[in-house]
Amino acid sequence: MPQLYRAPALLLALTCGLAAASPATDLFDTVTKAVETGYYGWSTVDRVALAQKYAPILTERCATQLESCDYNTGRAVIADMLKELGDAHTNVRDAEGAERLAEVSQNKSVPRNGARVSRVAGGLLVVSVMPGSPAERAGVRRFDLLTSVNGQQAGTDQPVGPNEFVRLERANTPMTVILHRPGTPDRELVLTPQSLQARDEPTLSWVGEGGRTALIQYPTFLSSDSAELFLARVGEAKRANAEAMIVDMRYNGGGSLNECVAASSVFGPTVYRARFQRGGFTYGGLLGDEVMSPIARMARPDWAVWKQPVALLIGPNTASCAEVFTHYAQLSGATAIGEATRGVGNSGVNFLPLPDGGVLGLTILKAFDAADRPLPDHITPDILAPTDIAALTTTGQDTTLDAALTVLKAQVLRREAPRTEPSAPPKQGVDGR
Repeated sequence: MPQLYRAPALLLALTCGLAAASPATDLFDTVTKAVETGYYGWSTVDRVALAQKYAPILTERCATQLESCDYNTGRAVIADMLKELGDAHTNVRDAEGAERLAEVSQNKSVPRNGARVSRVAGGLLVVSVMPGSPAERAGVRRFDLLTSVNGQQAGTDQPVGPNEFVRLERANTPMTVILHRPGTPDRELVLTPQSLQARDEPTLSWVGEGGRTALIQYPTFLSSDSAELFLARVGEAKRANAEAMIVDMRYNGGGSLNECVAASSVFGPTVYRARFQRGGFTYGGLLGDEVMSPIARMARPDWAVWKQPVALLIGPNTASCAEVFTHYAQLSGATAIGEATRGVGNSGVNFLPLPDGGVLGLTILKAFDAADRPLPDHITPDILAPTDIAALTTTGQDTTLDAALTVLKAQVLRREAPRTEPSAPPKQGVDGR
């Protein structure tokens, strides 16, 4: 999530026998002090003892480099340490990762071809295509598979992954890809980046029998207008008389707390309580907008922009704010379909700058509902229907989407079924005759 709270000043000094000052030790010092003083999450690990355990490990790793021990060495030790902390929301990103975060959250204009990808077996799965982008004009569609990029193999355990793909985009030179789509011969495409917004917007398409089900792909909550954009797509679906709606959250990694709370209130009033080290704050959402929390608490449950059947597609890449959104949508009657989510939906982070130009995502709040019950850390789907990547890339079958359409069809039929009044029982005499 973007910054919701400023962590306290760094007060403590380590006396753990670290190697001589170096880039690696500067990075380690900054992270461990911030975690010791500013962390407020669900982990019960002793953070001081954790730093003392990993300081000698860093000293050993830096034994040959001494004062020149680099940031990469420090970051590797820190990653192991934070893994042992047991809170996936607290992590470090290098300078490149910090730059990508800023690009999306600040909606910067950057060189892009408009395709967003995820690493899978066999290549890079296209998980979104920006309308009007070079990728769309070249014929790239969602769930196409890019098997190679500039002559290098892509995918799991291959040279090219999502990070390399973005680096090539930012180089602002043509990119040659091999595109695989079920039922058609593989073909070579040249994608030439152009200046585009860094973040992707929610998009609306139509699926199901007669094309009467609205499918909104919701890629991120990072931008400050993501709830507004989602509300606009929902409005388009309503005006087109959609009979049901699917919101695809399978590759949404989260973003701004304000935005996901506001967006989830499309389905009903939302109240989210954040508890910090010192005090707390309540976020409210109503009719797709952020509101003062007392208004949301007093609102009728039937105050909703969307009242037709709705299904949410979720999976292991659904995280953080996307889990919060899904939780509140479920409370309003939405059906979650897919796989269990990542498991960081009951906390929030602040991003702190690091000496290497990267950032530390530090958990600084615990999440509760209106009744002060902790939010679930992950979302368990109402209908288990994992996305079969092999089927998706070989036959084009989206198993999770198919399951959602089946569920929604049944819900629509139930809503449309005529109601019949129960017949009155026959009048009986005093003796029952």
